[in-house]
Amino acid sequence: MNTLLRSRLSAGLLAAITVAVGAAKEETATPLFNGRNLDGWYVFAQDQAPTAGLFQVEDGVIHAYKDAPDGAKQPFGYLITSAAYGDYHLSLEYKWGTKKFPPRADADSVRDAGVCYHVRGPDEIWPALVECQIQEGDTGDVWIVHTRATSTVHPDNMNFWPVAKGGVEQTKGDQPRGYHRFLRSYCYEQPGWNRVELIVRGDTATYLVNGHVANQVTGLKTWNPGTASWEPLTKGKILLQAEGAEISYRNVTIAALDPQPAGGAK
Repeated sequence: MNTLLRSRLSAGLLAAITVAVGAAKEETATPLFNGRNLDGWYVFAQDQAPTAGLFQVEDGVIHAYKDAPDGAKQPFGYLITSAAYGDYHLSLEYKWGTKKFPPRADADSVRDAGVCYHVRGPDEIWPALVECQIQEGDTGDVWIVHTRATSTVHPDNMNFWPVAKGGVEQTKGDQPRGYHRFLRSYCYEQPGWNRVELIVRGDTATYLVNGHVANQVTGLKTWNPGTASWEPLTKGKILLQAEGAEISYRNVTIAALDPQPAGGAK
């Protein structure tokens, strides 16, 4: 796809999403990461592995696997906020390092991480959540983990595509436990630092990668075992993943948005 076509595609998608998201009053963005330490966050690692050194802060940057030897076995884990959030515009930048770890240590494996939101339930390596995938070649994909979501996809390639351009609605997540994926419209990742933004209002979310709309989901739901039914998912913690690849995060900010009007999402 040439640069001009990508530019026109992104402009069309952004216009369509702007209408769908609606006019929201955005407050001044504030740091979610203070640039000095991990106050307001805590670290979780799989299999009760030690968390010391998994995420380190240096010069305003969160660095995952900073001191880990290249190719050595390392735990997957995440950095997660202590507080829950809803109705916000989240922005962050990420950059890949050079080191990879099993099972991603071989030359053909792509680097993988992610920013997740509406995280619910007890700490485990895969709690109930919705993810904006950060992965070489796939940044902007949606993963829904033990949750449910609806998107609109191109009828041929099944990548994200707005209704205004012929996208058809598709819902995934028919069981309380499960993993499902919606593909981005296009991968806008570039070498060096990349910017990811999540516009989260009520039970909807729009993903932007380097200023381009890459994906959108609506009708986010979580399973309520007490009532044995799905209910709207509109709030939860935010986490940054470390999944076997060296990665850095910086400029993590959040801005409050007006709540979504009643009946604004299906």
